[in-house]
Amino acid sequence: MKISQGIFYDSGNIHLLPSGLMSVSPTHLLCPKCGTKVEKYLNPFPTVDVIIRYESGVVLIKRKNPPYGWAIPGGFVNYNESTETTAVREMREETGLELKNLELFTVRSNPARDPRFHTITVIYTADGIGEIVAGDDAAEAHVFHFDKLPEKMAFDHRDILDEYCNVKV
Repeated sequence: MKISQGIFYDSGNIHLLPSGLMSVSPTHLLCPKCGTKVEKYLNPFPTVDVIIRYESGVVLIKRKNPPYGWAIPGGFVNYNESTETTAVREMREETGLELKNLELFTVRSNPARDPRFHTITVIYTADGIGEIVAGDDAAEAHVFHFDKLPEKMAFDHRDILDEYCNVKV
C-alpha cells in the first residue's frame, strides 16, 4: 500500500468514506494518517437536513457531487457535534443563511434513502435569515415555491417536502 497526498493506493478496491477513513475490504478500513487497518463497523452515518423557509418558499440546493440533483440543504454530523450545531453549520456553508426558529420535523432512516451508504437524517425546519449564497457542496441555491418544487429530487427529499406541505397546511 502507498499513501500519497491523502490518496491511498492498494491492489484492492478502495473507497473514501465521509469520516476520511478509506475502505479496503468489507471488514476493514485504513487510517487516513498512518494507513493502519482498523476493524470496520457497519454503522449508519448521521446526517442533518433543514427545510429552510425563505420568502414564501423553501431553499433548495443543486448538488455539486453525486448523487446530483436538487436537494434540501444538509450534511454529515461531525464527531463531537450536535445535530442542531450541524444544522447551523451546514446551512451557513451551503446557503450562506443564518437560521431562526429551528425545530425538529422528522427523522428518516431507510437504508436505501441514500444510494452511497446507509444514513440516518434528522430533519429540521427553520426560517432563513440573510442573503442566499451557494457554497461548499452546493453548485446553486434557490428559493422554490411549495407548489413549484422540482419533480425529481436527490435522495427522498421530494417525499420529505410533500410530507412537510401536508403537515403545515
